[in-house]
Amino acid sequence: MRFIDLNCDMGELPHAIADGTQESLMPFLTSVNVACGGHAGDPKMMRITVEQALRGQLAIGAHPGYPDRVNFGRLELDLPHEEIAECVFAQVSKLAEIAAKCGARISHVKAHGALYNQAARESAVAEAIARGVARWRSDVVLVGLAGSPMLDVFRAAGFAVAAEAFADRRYEPQGSLRSRRFADALILDPSDAASQALRIAERGSIIALDRTEIPVEAQTICIHGDTPGAVQIAAAVAQRLRGAGIVLRPLSTTLQ
Repeated sequence: MRFIDLNCDMGELPHAIADGTQESLMPFLTSVNVACGGHAGDPKMMRITVEQALRGQLAIGAHPGYPDRVNFGRLELDLPHEEIAECVFAQVSKLAEIAAKCGARISHVKAHGALYNQAARESAVAEAIARGVARWRSDVVLVGLAGSPMLDVFRAAGFAVAAEAFADRRYEPQGSLRSRRFADALILDPSDAASQALRIAERGSIIALDRTEIPVEAQTICIHGDTPGAVQIAAAVAQRLRGAGIVLRPLSTTLQ
């Protein structure tokens, strides 16, 4: 039997919370990554998102990013590594405090945007993320890009890791994500996203932009909550995976 986790970055968009879009996504997911106030989010948004995830019985993770709300954490910052570690610690511990008041526990941590992409390339940035999380707790799962060195760095720091692939993003031939600077960075067609997710889950691979096949062994697949049509994409992905006999279950149990 095959298992996969479907995760989504949440608590980032006030309008998505207000209009119900965020909660509409949750029936198709098994895990959420909650913005911790760096690139997005505030205590009220964190609390609402945690409460929604609890109602949906979803695994709850922290989603720290660069403290750059103007650019939504998608611009690389040249910060000292110790500052990155402290920033990650502050964000994760704040979410954990809010989650505890809701009766929830943080099970995993996934960096956001530019911080995530830098960590996938630069071991020192990945080490800084691991140090920041370790100052809070070390018995959580660190999520990183499948096939990237950041997973090895996280393992060396003593963490359990989960390799992640993306249903709604296109890939470069070397296995990195297509930059959002390009118009074709996102997969907006729900059927295409579902096909990519199924390939990841069944074959452990992705077809890159140049049509080469990239091995991508992943335990979790991401659908971005701010991708246009995210609810339709999530529904199509979940339906396609379940239709193929793949069991969707939270990251906290998928790794067992």
